[in-house]
Amino acid sequence: MHAPPLTSPVFRRSAPGRRRGLAASIAATLIASLLLLIPSTSAQAAPTLLSQGKPVTASSVENGGTPATGANDGNTGTRWSSAASDPQWIQIDLGSSVAVSQIVLNWETAYAKAYKIEFSPNGTDGWTQAYSTTTSPGGTETLNVSGTARFVRLTGTQRATQWGYSLWEFQIFGGTSGGTGDPIPGGGDLGPNVIVFDPSTPNIQGRLDEVFKRQEADQFGTGRYQFLFKPGTYSNINAQLGFYTSISGLGLSPDDTTFNGDVTVDAGWFNGNATQNFWRSAENLALNPVSGTNRWAVAQAAPFRRMHVKGGLNLAPNGYGWASGGYIADSKIDGTVGPYSQQQWYTRDSSVGGWTNGVWNMVFSGVEGAPAQSFPNPPYTTLANTPVSREKPFLYLDGNAYKVFVPAKRTNARGTTWGNGAPQGQSLPLDQFYVVKPGATAATINQALAQGLNLLFTPGVYHLNQTINVTRANTVVLGLGLATIIPDNGVTAMKVADVDGVKLAGFLIDAGPVNSPTLLEVGPQGAATDHSANPTTVQDVFIRIGGAGPGKATTSMVINSDDTIIDHTWVWRADHGAGVGWETNRADYGVRVNGDDVLATGLFVEHFNKYDVEWNGENGRTIFFQNEKAYDAPNQASIQNGSIKGYAAYKVADSVNNHEGWGLGSYCNYTSDPNIQQDHGFQAPVKPGVKFHDLLVVSLGGMGQYNHVINNTGSPTSGTSTVPSTITSFP
Repeated sequence: MHAPPLTSPVFRRSAPGRRRGLAASIAATLIASLLLLIPSTSAQAAPTLLSQGKPVTASSVENGGTPATGANDGNTGTRWSSAASDPQWIQIDLGSSVAVSQIVLNWETAYAKAYKIEFSPNGTDGWTQAYSTTTSPGGTETLNVSGTARFVRLTGTQRATQWGYSLWEFQIFGGTSGGTGDPIPGGGDLGPNVIVFDPSTPNIQGRLDEVFKRQEADQFGTGRYQFLFKPGTYSNINAQLGFYTSISGLGLSPDDTTFNGDVTVDAGWFNGNATQNFWRSAENLALNPVSGTNRWAVAQAAPFRRMHVKGGLNLAPNGYGWASGGYIADSKIDGTVGPYSQQQWYTRDSSVGGWTNGVWNMVFSGVEGAPAQSFPNPPYTTLANTPVSREKPFLYLDGNAYKVFVPAKRTNARGTTWGNGAPQGQSLPLDQFYVVKPGATAATINQALAQGLNLLFTPGVYHLNQTINVTRANTVVLGLGLATIIPDNGVTAMKVADVDGVKLAGFLIDAGPVNSPTLLEVGPQGAATDHSANPTTVQDVFIRIGGAGPGKATTSMVINSDDTIIDHTWVWRADHGAGVGWETNRADYGVRVNGDDVLATGLFVEHFNKYDVEWNGENGRTIFFQNEKAYDAPNQASIQNGSIKGYAAYKVADSVNNHEGWGLGSYCNYTSDPNIQQDHGFQAPVKPGVKFHDLLVVSLGGMGQYNHVINNTGSPTSGTSTVPSTITSFP
């Protein structure tokens, strides 16, 4: 059966009772007696405008021309307007706790007859009511107030018109910070391991070669590098990329920065075997390959994003040795893509001139020019669109100023974001980022976040003795050069609050030697807020347990927030390197999804002691999954799961009623005991709303066997022939 194109939402949201609602999170904390606010027209000592240009979120927007940012940009010709329903809210993050003394509301004709204003220190709880009215006159209201807040929220509870709520300006005035310590400045230089070129820079090739020589085979070293190329044309370039090396153009479009040359990944360091070409990336460049075809022979954790190849793209190493899968997004390849020996690959929201072949599992969503659906022969899973996507934030130059561009969310996307003019999204100046450099402490990073700054991690390795807490909606945490976070003393590396629109991108979390219960948590346990209008995204965030040294974590990534998008991750319990052994780098679970309506596009999870992926939330969707079971299971007993032989690579909980997956593969390679049997690669309840398309399991050279593909369905793998056992539709 052909997998259906995703041209409309697949699932409806769950029935009432899921504890979702715009006002539920604040109703219990209203303490009106604490702050008495009386509207007044009398003048007070001139306070400071605190709100202009600060991060702002809203419960809804009427359309793309009336964003929340229209209410605090200082321009009375722009506005925020909401959906035409009650209640609706708009919230401003002032960056730190400040003394608020005055609020000015400049209403458009569609004003709030009844509304309330609340203060919070963190935007998630501790809300105190600062003002409320049921007889607002509209127009311009000046409210003289008294209180300390970092977050200020206005909630409209009754509209004065048939339209939504509409504000020209929402201004907050006050005095000095209510916090302690000197404020952390935003912006600054990017540190010594960010190497910036312009077309006039001398000896560009020599500098590229110098770093490549250092990084070519340094799989578990500490070197981290980011190459940045200013807009312009560069000739006679061959940028060979080794480990922990990223290369990017600094234009708003890939075509702003053109190489008459190549960005190359090959496997000479590993005798022509590309299966360990991990942890590197290319982004935002146009290439005119010297031979007409650029070589990008990579394995996991090596994204190729926002690239324009004016020729072909070869995904295999020189000599066509083994290669083990990768990821392309928001890219245009004018010529043909030749995967050749690549076992699996996922391409999203791109354009290709052609595609030559497939080995086991080639998946496409939203790709112009993709081959037609034909799994398993050829093994193409093709979806016309990607249901929801938002491209990764990226650094660029606006004149001489660095900014971070945050692309807009797309629904039912197809093709690139940049092929038809300027991309849609928001630009953030660098002074809204704490530029994190090696040696920074977790306390300083958290102070910067509490001030309202975003994070830009420069290339390096960061040992942290506290959890990084991301609590503000729309925070961007962006890494350059595979910046690596190592949690010490068994802490969780990073936690994200149940807020809208956080963007995590471009960094590696490496488990420490003391077991962490989790390494990354998106949303707290029990999170239930609807984030469908502005989801959190996790993009090119990689997790590693062992390999660079002993590391342990019970669960690597936990997704509790609803509507989260996991867009390309490799979560890896190491099978080689230092600190590797069944108990030495113990990690029972890879990715655990508890939130509802979570979408994974490009999910790579490997080698965990128990379940690699465990999905407990409703309405989950996965487009492309690549997995290997743990190589080093010592015997059958070590992976016995009650009466089941082996833990599934991808398990959907029995309680789930709706789930769907396309193009999922699991492989076994039980090198310690090739007699181990795995009852199935996939496990799911048999229900009408639980659907899978194009599944496969493979035994690598007969090192262990699968008895079925999913549950008790599907043929066993075939001895030593390394031929997949497949299912095109389940149930």
